[in-house]
Amino acid sequence: MLMSCTNFYSQKNKRSKKNKSETTNSQILPSSKIDSVSYAIGISIAKSFETEFPEINLDQFMYGLSSKLSKEGETIMNDTDAQKIVENYFKSKKEASMSQEKDNYSSVIKEGEDFLIKNAKRKNIITLASGLQYEILTKGNGAKPGPTDKIEAHYHGTLLDGTVFDSSVERGTPIALSVNGVIKGWTEALQLMSVGSKWKLFIPYNLAYGERGAGALIKPYSTLIFEVELISIN
Repeated sequence: MLMSCTNFYSQKNKRSKKNKSETTNSQILPSSKIDSVSYAIGISIAKSFETEFPEINLDQFMYGLSSKLSKEGETIMNDTDAQKIVENYFKSKKEASMSQEKDNYSSVIKEGEDFLIKNAKRKNIITLASGLQYEILTKGNGAKPGPTDKIEAHYHGTLLDGTVFDSSVERGTPIALSVNGVIKGWTEALQLMSVGSKWKLFIPYNLAYGERGAGALIKPYSTLIFEVELISIN
């Protein structure tokens, strides 16, 4: 059925209206349930190609499909090699897209880097090997949570310009969460904090929301600031 569709479209400009009508009736219109499902699968695959692989070589696709489904034919590559080729292609395509996306946010990245370099020189700022910076506002003397612990905390999150993007403090209700269920900067900091502590965190983009960003206010590659108070370990 798929081969018939391809042959029909490749020759459509050479046929008369009469022949086209005859071909449409005899080759394109599904005449059974299996025909309908087969045609529907073709449409479904085509839709994914439109968004994920618009550069597809249709002739080679049809050749690979017919070679694999044919009982007599042989494919020019085995399943493992075919899978690797597909994975490598889409991996490189994703990397190229991410590189371009990163270039588009170069000013946001530079703003964060410049801020952290300057901030590191301030008194009482501690910079960890990961790039995370923090300032101790209140020193607690309780226990420190582990990576799988659940804790209760208050927080106040802002962008570098002071814009508040989220705040349990403003809502008046602390949040309960898992130490390993938050952004990397939080996970690292919480395990260093004692219950009763309040720290100000300066989190580089790779320890925050990275290339994704979050919500309407946090752009991709944003450096973020949080005031975090560790209330209890549950």
